[in-house]
Amino acid sequence: MFKNVIVRVPSKTISEGLTSADEGKPIYSKALMQHENYVSALTKTGVNVTVLEPKDEFPDACFVEDVALCTSKCAIITRPGAMSRRKEAALPDMLEALENFYEHIEYIKEPGTIEAGDIMMVGDHFYIGLSERTNQAGADQMIQILESYGLSGQAVEMKEMLHLKTGLAYLENNNLLVAGEFKTAPEFEKFNKIEIDMDEAYGANCIWMNDYVIVPEGYPKVQEKIEALGYKVLVVDTSEFRKIDGGLSCLSLRF
Repeated sequence: MFKNVIVRVPSKTISEGLTSADEGKPIYSKALMQHENYVSALTKTGVNVTVLEPKDEFPDACFVEDVALCTSKCAIITRPGAMSRRKEAALPDMLEALENFYEHIEYIKEPGTIEAGDIMMVGDHFYIGLSERTNQAGADQMIQILESYGLSGQAVEMKEMLHLKTGLAYLENNNLLVAGEFKTAPEFEKFNKIEIDMDEAYGANCIWMNDYVIVPEGYPKVQEKIEALGYKVLVVDTSEFRKIDGGLSCLSLRF
């Protein structure tokens, strides 16, 4: 069960965020409203939410998931692969927030790069996608740190998605949403795979929160499949964040 969540309010510069999507620039006022609704949905799942102030010098800083991995034993500060995001990982308020909850904080060091959007937690095991943002050195360091705390990890080759969790979401109870290249990935054979069609692939980025599943708005087939598994569903519009390659999981650290 999750007890705590850390989020960061989007900044006025959000329209300058990194993007590979061709959907126009996010509108700040809309992004702000969508973020408030997201926090409200998180609160409904019974967690305590820590809200950090916006950082105008970092347009992507609302995507807090990428800068730290929160495990049951320690927090690990990442080293983002995107150069413009590298200093986000060292922001003092994030470190302070993590220190409130964690006695042990570890760091990924050069030449490793890793963004936690590439890491999917399944119990005490962590799948780490090798992407344009996460390299082998980063994955190796992460696995070494995890193992030192009695946890485990493995690297997953990937070719198409921006981040591992762009096309995967673990919903506990062995249920795994899979889209695109992950439908046939051998690493995920043993899961009960719920396959998501490419036209709703963005909807595969859901989050399980204490028996609820938060689902992005506008993906009815995804929502239907999750409801059919018996989960309580909360729907949140993240369309402004989609414009800068962001999804539901990117917007929070959950532990």
